[in-house]
Amino acid sequence: MKFMELWKAIIVGIVQGLAEFLPVSSSGHIVLTQYLLGIREVGAEHQPDLSFEIILHLGTLVSVLIFFRKSLWRLTLSLFNRQMKEDRMMILWLGVATVPAVIAALLFKDFFDAAPGKPVFVSGLLIVTGLVLFVPRLLKGKAAKVGLRSSVIMGIGQAFAILPGISRSGSTIAAGLVSGVKAERAAEFSFLMSIPAIAGGFVLTLKDQMEETGSFGDALKSCFNGPYVAGAIAAGVVGLFAIYVVMGAVKRGKLEYFSYYCFVAGIAGMIYFSQA
Repeated sequence: MKFMELWKAIIVGIVQGLAEFLPVSSSGHIVLTQYLLGIREVGAEHQPDLSFEIILHLGTLVSVLIFFRKSLWRLTLSLFNRQMKEDRMMILWLGVATVPAVIAALLFKDFFDAAPGKPVFVSGLLIVTGLVLFVPRLLKGKAAKVGLRSSVIMGIGQAFAILPGISRSGSTIAAGLVSGVKAERAAEFSFLMSIPAIAGGFVLTLKDQMEETGSFGDALKSCFNGPYVAGAIAAGVVGLFAIYVVMGAVKRGKLEYFSYYCFVAGIAGMIYFSQA
């Protein structure tokens, strides 16, 4: 492996870790970063590096598991304790919230797969994310608990976030507020929702890689090389930091601060890539 490949992997890992949890769209930033680093070429057919995608998913998954380890342990215990009914229901609502994204991914797979090849479109969706991030400022969620209605609405928000440029955390937190959930509760549920989403992405990408390499062992082996592991570690460490930042911003009611960045990045991207 060349040194350039190592530093590119680390940069993409840092972008992945930051953007996966900051409300600025990880998929959008990964796509645009790949164009800027020359990993993708505007107008050219791109073959995704499945091995790298797998290991990056693993890195960000570890970061969210570490941050919410207490909540996850409580949910696990609830499966064996009848008195922890509220926590068991939370598991159900997480399952419900995952369904819209699964349906959308199956029905509109070709559309979602084609979107990363349009950097101007992706940049425009960052501007949409900026508008979405103003919702928490305009709406004050009630003290309502997450239930069937709110989990479905937040799940729909997550489905839209399959598009690169639409923030998963931003759209789901905003959707939670629209459904009446308090900001802090919506943020926690949003991050817990990311676990099946990231894990699902990991499994599906691993499946695609297995089809290319021919076996599970070869698929995993292709992921664990120096640059890719370095990228995954960068994604995990930076991702943990990003979760702390977002939770703090939500508590202070300052989530819309990220919208200004999205506006600038989106407009700059549209200008730059329209001339490429």
